[in-house]
Amino acid sequence: MMHGPVVAQSMTNGETIMASAEIVAPPERVFHALITDEVERWWGSCESYRMVDWTADLRVGGRWQVIARTIAGEDHPAGGEFLEIQSPRRIVQTRAYGWDHPTLGRRQMTVAYLLEPIAGGTRITICHGGFAGLTDAAAEHAEDWGRVLGWLQAYVETGEPAA
Repeated sequence: MMHGPVVAQSMTNGETIMASAEIVAPPERVFHALITDEVERWWGSCESYRMVDWTADLRVGGRWQVIARTIAGEDHPAGGEFLEIQSPRRIVQTRAYGWDHPTLGRRQMTVAYLLEPIAGGTRITICHGGFAGLTDAAAEHAEDWGRVLGWLQAYVETGEPAA
């Protein structure tokens, strides 16, 4: 049983990122927040960026796209393809930036979301791979996944974006 908020955790070995959090909501609720345009309501903050223009063809082989709009108003597109969708337990997708990211460029990566029911809610674990040789990019993205899971947790548990 969960007692109070569990802080999101994220780590990398320089090749792959593992991040996790426990969210006081059922897997179906967390799954929906991850794969629909609801992403635009919670992914980001007024100090960093916001996700806008989310679109997805929710099927294996379907494409997804989103734009990360920075606080300076710059648009940074990203997208990929769904490799696996097992509602409400697992999403595996490719991911690549549609712009020249400073540490990653346009390298295609794979992100897996695993949602496990636990007493009082859901444990979400993210495995983000494909950083081979780009340890600075892995470290940067590990830090970001910790923030993203915090935003997701705050939104799903309260209905409001993180402050």
